Formats: sequence, structure tokens, C-alpha cells
Amino acid sequence: MRTYLVVIDETEEAEKALLYAARHAANSDGRVEILAIIPKEDFVAWGSVQATIADEAREHAEDLIKRAVGTLDEESGLRPTIKVKQGDPVTLVRETIAENDQIAALVLGAAAVGAPGPLISHFAGSDAGGLPCPVFIVPGALSREDVDRLA
Repeated sequence: MRTYLVVIDETEEAEKALLYAARHAANSDGRVEILAIIPKEDFVAWGSVQATIADEAREHAEDLIKRAVGTLDEESGLRPTIKVKQGDPVTLVRETIAENDQIAALVLGAAAVGAPGPLISHFAGSDAGGLPCPVFIVPGALSREDVDRLA
């Protein structure tokens, strides 16, 4: 079954990428896999401080996932596969794709203005031909109607 991998964060462009993936999956009897990335922690000398930082990062990721699942359910009725991983985003995206040979595309959202972000810069730039699937870049300037039309 075709699976569309979406990396989510708190940005509007990530929400548009999720909406696009949901519409595309619904139109092609596919699925959506959500990847929430927790940044790798810098070493902190005090264990309790580090544990608090880790807990806050995980809670933030869980909040993002709850919103994303709500969006998917509302927009398409799909139940996504959810992964929360900690570390380098580029490495984690590669690992996630390698773990699932059903991933048909990596779906990323680009900001309406400004720099495209590190994942887009990497996968559509220096490593554009290195993935076993296409990369869909959803422009942040698209309206919901535009996303519906394109998906």
C-alpha cells in the first residue's frame, strides 16, 4: 500500500504537507506515516535537568502528533502510522524510509517566504537523487483549495 511520509513540526507549512499527503493518500487508497523528530539533546551535567528537557521535548512531539492525527481524521478519515524519533532529522528520515519499503514519497512543506528549511535543502539539494522515492514539496503559499486541487 502506498504510504506518504510526512515530517511534522509546529509550522503552517508542515500542516499543508500533511493535508496534501492526506488528500493524496485518500485519492489513491494509500496511507500516511507521520514522523515527529525530537532534536538530539546536548549533554547536560545534571541528570534531572536533562530528564526534564527530554520530557518536555517528548510532550511537545506528542502534542504535534495529536494535532496531526486530528487533522488527518477530520480531512480524510485516515489513521496514520506514527513514529517519534530523536536525533538528526536527515538521518532519521533516511532510516524511516529504509524501514518501510511501502513509502511512495516523502512529503515536505516549504515556507511561503524565506529559506526552505534543512530537510528540503538537503533532499532537494545536495542529496536530490539519493532517496528511493520522490520528494513532494508543498509550497506554504498554497491555499487549502489549491492543495485539494493538486492532490
